[in-house]
Amino acid sequence: MEHTSSYWKTVFCDLRHENKTHPNFVCILLALLTIPMGYAVNGFAVALLVLVSLVSFKRNNFRFEITQIFPILLFALMALSLLWTYDLKSSAKALQKGLPLILIPICFLISRPFSTEQKRSLIGFFSKGMVVFTLYWLVKAAFRFAMGEDVSVFFYHELVTEDVNAIHVAVYITVAISYFLTRESKTLAEKLTLLLLSVFLILLSSKNITVVFLVISAVYGYRRFKSRQRSNLLVGALVLCVLAAIAMMGRIKDRFIAEFQDGHSINKEMSNERGNVYNVSIGQAWSQEKFYGNDYFPGTAFRVYQIHIFTEMLHEDTILFTGYGLNASAFKIEEKGRQHGVYDGEGREEGYLRKNFHNQYVQLFAELGIFGFLILIAMLAINLKNAIQTKDFVHISFAILMISLFLTESFLSRQRGIVFFTIMYCLLNSAPAVIAPKQE
Repeated sequence: MEHTSSYWKTVFCDLRHENKTHPNFVCILLALLTIPMGYAVNGFAVALLVLVSLVSFKRNNFRFEITQIFPILLFALMALSLLWTYDLKSSAKALQKGLPLILIPICFLISRPFSTEQKRSLIGFFSKGMVVFTLYWLVKAAFRFAMGEDVSVFFYHELVTEDVNAIHVAVYITVAISYFLTRESKTLAEKLTLLLLSVFLILLSSKNITVVFLVISAVYGYRRFKSRQRSNLLVGALVLCVLAAIAMMGRIKDRFIAEFQDGHSINKEMSNERGNVYNVSIGQAWSQEKFYGNDYFPGTAFRVYQIHIFTEMLHEDTILFTGYGLNASAFKIEEKGRQHGVYDGEGREEGYLRKNFHNQYVQLFAELGIFGFLILIAMLAINLKNAIQTKDFVHISFAILMISLFLTESFLSRQRGIVFFTIMYCLLNSAPAVIAPKQE
């Protein structure tokens, strides 16, 4: 107990010191740490960041950085789409949700730049915060299991709630793992933390993020081996082994296997007394014109089907340059779903008719046209280029994860995704402060 108390005392002292060196330090950290909490709490944290940035503004701190302009351009295009949107009410509501895209970059542009060490420290505090959240979610799941609920409480959305979203949490956890993985001279507590976060990442059951991070970690382990840092290699190997072993567990393995089932194979988990449910293959999702109420789309097949109907929209409607408007493509997705006969939920559940594209590239193209798509590509390209130049593993992980995640999720369609991506993008890609050498 005394050791724990001393540890947290040190953490708070470090926080106080960092905030003295940069007035926005705690505000940005709060904006990141409140992302898994309620929307109002996170909105308040972002508003606090804006307020502190304005209060502490000094004219000599203002600077122009092209990297910070792209999120602002994206928001400007979102606002402009109100002029041609197919659904003004939905677009106006979504525009309010997108405000962090303009507010956060402005905060970075008018505030003192962070040094490389301060950036690293910020990500470190965020990563430790994710450890606390991980423990909370695991304890909560264990309590629910003890109260008689089944083992599903330890997996996917059930583990963190669908609103908080397992895919989003997997992104946060991956950033935290990247941070702890690169810590030099790891303590036993940090090694156990890595193990805990790795297990939790697998329980979240995000196939895309898990596979991508396994590859990134393997490359990192190889580079460490070349530099003969054996301790880090062993830790990395342990993490990879744990991830691979847990991935073979029943429920998680089933989520991976479902992606590669042949078309028309029976989905035993979904079938019931009402009849058989058949898996749709990736090939069928792309080429088949008619589906039925008992056709089930695994994750990848569903996303391929969404791309399929988007290509039809491009041919049928004049949306190449304008799109349907911000958050205004839902009516067309539903129309296409009815045309192709996909499962409509039968009044009991959502079905496939009202799901968004689950692909950020397609989502932006459909809503804002080719210019929205190109702005997003420019941001991701800049992010990856800077990550490679800095050789920062956390930055590289974030850059590759975003490129991959946007293929399977409309991450920027939710407030949590917007705030996380914008803060991390602005923080990691802002020019670091140059610290003058001490005078002898």
